[in-house]
Amino acid sequence: MKNAIIFHGTDDNPDRYWYKWLGKELEKGGYIVSIPYNPTINKEPINTFLPKVLKQHTFDSETLLVGHSSGGPLILSILEHIDVRITKAVLVAGYSQHPDEQMEDLILQEKYNWEKIKQNVKEIVFINSVNDPWSCDDKQGRIMFDHLGGTQIILFDGHFGSTSNGQVYDEFPLLLTVTLGRTK
Repeated sequence: MKNAIIFHGTDDNPDRYWYKWLGKELEKGGYIVSIPYNPTINKEPINTFLPKVLKQHTFDSETLLVGHSSGGPLILSILEHIDVRITKAVLVAGYSQHPDEQMEDLILQEKYNWEKIKQNVKEIVFINSVNDPWSCDDKQGRIMFDHLGGTQIILFDGHFGSTSNGQVYDEFPLLLTVTLGRTK
């Protein structure tokens, strides 16, 4: 059965931005959708946070993972630590290195096994913006793309959802194309 898991970013929750909208659209596309609330994402070290996430979810060949901001590096860690090849991962404003040296990013691993990550996903898509206010930008997307291949989409649209920057982003139509291959 097709299942999708949407991971929010730091200090977020499933009720913000495009998460529920995408969830409903994926359900229309035949997916069983989970949008878990992870209040300790990027507040708890990845080595203690990741086992909890892995225990909460089932991953198989029909799994679609979508992550926003710190949900992106969480997906990288998931892919490195599962023993199954999922169908697709989409990292929206994702990153794999400290985007801001002044901030601590507990969600990041010290290093990644890029080959293992690549083996565990059929298709990977990176959506980044050149003007991301938290530096989860096109350069971050390019770092991951250079290691993993896939598709990188570069826009000029901030963080794709940000309360502090007044970027409401209730819907994100591009994600319909990326996840379901449709526009409406």
